[in-house]
Amino acid sequence: MKISLSIKPDKETNKIVKFLKRVQKTTKIDRVVVGISGGIDSTTVFYLLERAYKPENIYPAILNFYPKDNTLIKKILTGAHIPKENILDLSIKPMVAEIEKRLSANSIRKGNIMARVRMIVLFDLAKKVNGLVCGTENRSERLLGYFTRFGDAASDIEPITYLYKTQLYQLASFLEVPKAIIKAAPTAGLWNNQTDEKEFGFSYRDADQVLHFYVDRRIKAEKIKKMGLKNAKKIIDFVEKNLFKQKVPYRFSG
Repeated sequence: MKISLSIKPDKETNKIVKFLKRVQKTTKIDRVVVGISGGIDSTTVFYLLERAYKPENIYPAILNFYPKDNTLIKKILTGAHIPKENILDLSIKPMVAEIEKRLSANSIRKGNIMARVRMIVLFDLAKKVNGLVCGTENRSERLLGYFTRFGDAASDIEPITYLYKTQLYQLASFLEVPKAIIKAAPTAGLWNNQTDEKEFGFSYRDADQVLHFYVDRRIKAEKIKKMGLKNAKKIIDFVEKNLFKQKVPYRFSG
């Protein structure tokens, strides 16, 4: 049993843009910092920011660890009339390498260090320009717990965290995100040739179906596992394993 997760991307775009403008009005802060990896999530968020903020008030940060061809993303930024002085293109490798060396970090911890170093840079840039940090997390990542606590999950604004990954593809197509970005395998860039779905052991398409029934419809795990959904057990186990991430920090109220 599968269900359609189709959206009306024009309506969702209008809702998100209104939200972003409302944030500006509420906070009285009209500058925004966003990390751009060149992946579908961050690029789609940039296209949304472009509709809600003045070009001179958008500060994109390209924070690669591994060498990467940024030609396409820079072309997008130039086409959006983002001032050159607003674009931060910085390798985080020296910072990560120093911490990794001193802490003798393994590959998983190194990935977390990378995410937290990016967070430090983004928030420092936001402080410098008096702006807010815009996150690029989608609903699939959030529910799977596929994020680093106080790393890529840290932000001031989250405009797409209510959309599943499969829905984000629909939004990206509507916004005319380049096909090369849409077709590329999703990756957190944690190591060479790393992809999200290889790391999961299941696809976002499968995950979104299971997450919809498990979280949105609150159907019990045992029932879902009997519905014939691909990788249902593996996906639910993944969610349960990372459930603590949704609850931290645990606060004592006295």
